[in-house]
Amino acid sequence: MLTPQDEDFPRWYQDVLNKAELADNGPVRGTMVIRPYAYALWEHMQAAVDTRIKAAGAENVYLPLLIPQSYLEREAEHVEGFSPELAVVTHAGGKDLAEPAVVRPTSETVFGEMMAKWVRSHRDLPMRLNQWANVVRWEMRPRIFLRTSEFLWQEGHTAHATSDEASAFARRIHLDVYRDFLQNMLAIPVLVGVKTEREKFAGAVTTMTCEAMMGDGKALQMATSHELGQNFARAFDIGYTDSAGQRRTCWTTSWGSSTRMIGGLIMAHGDDRGLRLPPRIAPLQVVVVAVKGDDPTVTAASALADALAAAGVRARLDARTDQGFGRRTTEWELKGVPVRIEVGPRDLERGEYTLIRRDTRQKFTVAGDHAVSTIRELLDVIHTEMFAAARDRLRRRTAEASTLAEAVDAGATGFARIPWTVLGEHGERQLHAHAVTVRCLHTTDGELPGPDTPAEDLVALVGRSY
Repeated sequence: MLTPQDEDFPRWYQDVLNKAELADNGPVRGTMVIRPYAYALWEHMQAAVDTRIKAAGAENVYLPLLIPQSYLEREAEHVEGFSPELAVVTHAGGKDLAEPAVVRPTSETVFGEMMAKWVRSHRDLPMRLNQWANVVRWEMRPRIFLRTSEFLWQEGHTAHATSDEASAFARRIHLDVYRDFLQNMLAIPVLVGVKTEREKFAGAVTTMTCEAMMGDGKALQMATSHELGQNFARAFDIGYTDSAGQRRTCWTTSWGSSTRMIGGLIMAHGDDRGLRLPPRIAPLQVVVVAVKGDDPTVTAASALADALAAAGVRARLDARTDQGFGRRTTEWELKGVPVRIEVGPRDLERGEYTLIRRDTRQKFTVAGDHAVSTIRELLDVIHTEMFAAARDRLRRRTAEASTLAEAVDAGATGFARIPWTVLGEHGERQLHAHAVTVRCLHTTDGELPGPDTPAEDLVALVGRSY
């Protein structure tokens, strides 16, 4: 049994990780071992995000794990922001290193060094690069998928000739890659906005974020995009010769998403029976369970699983009839497989199958000759309805506040929206005393603000967070 969510949500989350066989603690404190089922989730996420990144015009590269410490020190604000989290190698090959090497907490500095080498002329711009890698940020309070000392992610970096071009590309990544992926693949509604000066990425001019509400009303930052201005370009001499032969400094961006999205997926959709996975991202969309072990039943179940696979559905046959039927169905519920099909002797006599939706637990029958087409249509319905349910929860648990006290009260159990002119930096500092933070600033209609959006048109989204 899982701990009920309303009794102890963090304990429920840990139970799901263990009992759905998603991940385990690594041998070094703060690290994690991602088990096959969760890694399959990550592979689907990676493929979907990668497709969107490439459609935006970026290309994949790979950069070293170890970074000379002097690289980070060249951008003072950046290294100051990361210094408490750095893991530093001082000894290797049986001797002390001439210069300590930092295990990458992010690769801004190496990208900066390489872009300075690769960009020469305006013809080399824009340069749009992305890498899939691991990073290390020493974490004092680890929680698997949410905060670990090592995690997997993608980080993109671009160099542009103008500020407007850099800004437009960062916004494109944020909306057309991250928001689109989170909503259309993970069925998680997200609120987009910019971070305050207090919360933005170290060294950035502007940080954009996608904030999602988890099942307990807390926020989780799902992805971020940064306009770096010319800060890194000046520090690393990333420049180009324009068409008139003049030397110019580039404008750069960076953006990233990580295995934290797995944690967000669990907490945004899970229930007291375990995972509930949206069909588009689920490693298995359908499991066909043979109720009995007789040849006709297993043969029919196998044929149905094959027909689904041939139709492009990620399906698996469960013919482990030496195990109890209830135990098997509980396992698939825990793992959140969107549709379970039960095939038994009585079903075959009636020429139909029993279907169970994991999201609603609705059970119904379908004629055997319509099963494949019905299931393909049902998968889209499930995604749409899971997104709608998450969106409805977000709306119900987001309050409009006009005072700091109202924002604190609402932020204890959900989100609050309060005019930025009412809250301001002073109010933001006061929120921290109540463990409430400004998740982002967005426009009054909930959209991403522009550089010229006046303060009176900004609304602060506040809440507790992971």
